Amino acid sequence: MLNKAAHLSANIFADDIEKLSTRDGFGTGVVEAAKADENVVVLCADLKESTRAEEFEKQFPERFVEMGVAEQNLATIASGMARVGKIPFVASYAAFSPGRNYEQIRTTIALNQMPVKVCGMHAGVSVGPDGATHQMLEDIGLMRMLPGMTVLVPGDAEEARKAVIAAAQTDTPVYIRFGRANTPVFTTSETPFEIGKAMMLWEDTEPSIGILSTGSLSYTALVAARALSEKGIGTIILHVPTVKPLDEKAVLDVARRVKGIVTVEEHQVAGGFGSAIAEFLSEEHALPIHRLGIKDVFGQSGTPDELLAHYGLDTGSIENAVRLLLK
Repeated sequence: MLNKAAHLSANIFADDIEKLSTRDGFGTGVVEAAKADENVVVLCADLKESTRAEEFEKQFPERFVEMGVAEQNLATIASGMARVGKIPFVASYAAFSPGRNYEQIRTTIALNQMPVKVCGMHAGVSVGPDGATHQMLEDIGLMRMLPGMTVLVPGDAEEARKAVIAAAQTDTPVYIRFGRANTPVFTTSETPFEIGKAMMLWEDTEPSIGILSTGSLSYTALVAARALSEKGIGTIILHVPTVKPLDEKAVLDVARRVKGIVTVEEHQVAGGFGSAIAEFLSEEHALPIHRLGIKDVFGQSGTPDELLAHYGLDTGSIENAVRLLLK
């Protein structure tokens, strides 16, 4: 059954469900955050259209800084601006930030606990035709290892909007991961969002397997849960938009009610969201875990749907993973 308390979209399984990219949520959210706080600024690395920072520039040109193709400078200058009281959002492709400027993020932002909000766009294989060089699959692991770094992976454009606004209100460094492909908007303006909190999307009466997911693949997991329920296989879907700090209570509550866990992410299985879940449960409540993600390979060119199916991240792959654990 669908968890009505989650305030999900009324037409969540409809063919005509609205689809937007999570980067669209960044564009909307950062403007809202700037209207609420004059210290919000945006720095971009020559990608204002692709990152959706262009709307911010139109409304707040005096608070927008175009850095050019210079991601190391992007991070370092943002840290300096944070030091004097600004709330900088730095926008670039995740392959370049944190991919190219990791040392600057580590040393000037994380080490000094500067409240810079690093926005990694076009993450995952669903970037599509751009291919392996632009399909960042290692960013969650890189950023969650940094002490004091909050890591957010919103599930849709509406949640991305809320994540940006919430990040602007924190006094710590934050990494937010965004996608390029248009994906279903399954939450609404009424859906609760809080940094550090997971959300139950689906709960059958007698669940056998817990599916823990992050990012836009939580919708794919939701579709899989409905299909499995129709076949008599009960599941729980826990959407985890905050990879760090992990909502340990919610994760543990699910683990104690099921026979096994499937984790789902558009990221390398090594070091990412599934690793965070496995690390935590190995110490608190050990049980079988099957991690779905990219398995030690780089991406390639293709359509988003083709690539997600190729790497075992479509609805059928989630269903198969659940059946495998039940065996």
